[in-house]
This record gives sequence, structure tokens and C-alpha cells, in this order.
Amino acid sequence: VGDEWFEGRLCAHRDASKIPYSQVMASSTAISIEEYLHSSYRPDCDYVEGELVERNVGELRHSFLQNILGGYLRELSRRLGIRVGTELRMRISATRFRIPDITVLLRSQPLESVPSHPPFLCVEIVSPDDRMTGIIERVKEYLAFGVKHVWVVDPASRTAYSYTSDEGRRSEEHTSELQSHHDL
Repeated sequence: VGDEWFEGRLCAHRDASKIPYSQVMASSTAISIEEYLHSSYRPDCDYVEGELVERNVGELRHSFLQNILGGYLRELSRRLGIRVGTELRMRISATRFRIPDITVLLRSQPLESVPSHPPFLCVEIVSPDDRMTGIIERVKEYLAFGVKHVWVVDPASRTAYSYTSDEGRRSEEHTSELQSHHDL
């Protein structure tokens, strides 16, 4: 596929940073699920109702925290019987695919290249450009899909929130744990 295919495609342009945000949003194009699943985007995009939805790409703190949390969970994976993935596409409904920053699957769950069964945990790490309405929408979608636990971690405020399918929103601030990582 030549460069012309990428022109005007939300999330699909090779160097989207060179396109003004308003132009990118205005040029959004509907695509099929099959096209989405067989395409690579840099950065990868969510798929919502036939449209590619740009994800805010994390900056340094986001990246460090994603590696720290992912590494910590991987260290526990054998003992807890879990599998840990980062930026894994997930089919959360017939017409929606989301990409959590970290996904935790139980070892008993079927292995699928694009999971269509709810994972045990989804972790979203807040980026500077994220809006709370978008984050809450994702949390609600994950819980409706059947995800048991959703963590939202904000590296800027060094705060983490836990949401569960059993209790709805349960806010827990874990600032002391996050502050122990001075490289954030």
C-alpha cells in the first residue's frame, strides 16, 4: 500500500504529528472491522462503530509507569495464574475494539489474538491530553463487557482509582506506592 492510502486516514498516517488535529478529525473515514483487524496504525487506534478513534499516546511518565506496572504484574503472573499484555486490542462488543494500556487475562481464559472474552483487569494510564469523560466512557465500557477490575492511574497526580464490576466505582488513592517510584 502506497503513502497515498494513508493520506487523510485518522491514526493511519505515517506521521500524524505533522497533521493539524482539526484536519485529522475532519478527515475521519469509516472502515470495516476486517480492515481494522488487518491493518497496523502508528500509534494503534481504537475502533468504535466503524470509525478509528485516536488514542492519546503517552509521554515519558506514562511510558515509565506502564513499564513499571506491567513488569510488576508479569513478576506475579506465574504465582497468580495470569497473563499480562500491553496495548492489546480487545473486542468489547460487536462494533467496538479498545486497547487498554495493560490487560491482565487469567491463565484459564482462552488465548485469542484479539480477545473477545473479558479480561480480569484493564489498566488505563492517564495521558496529559486525556479528558475525564473519555476515561469514564472507557471504564463503563470495560465494566459492561464484563471486566472484573479496571484501574485508572494518573502519573501527574500520582493517584490510582479502582473500579469493579461488583461495586461500581471504588476510589482508592494509592499515592504512597506511586510516590516510591522517583523516576515518575
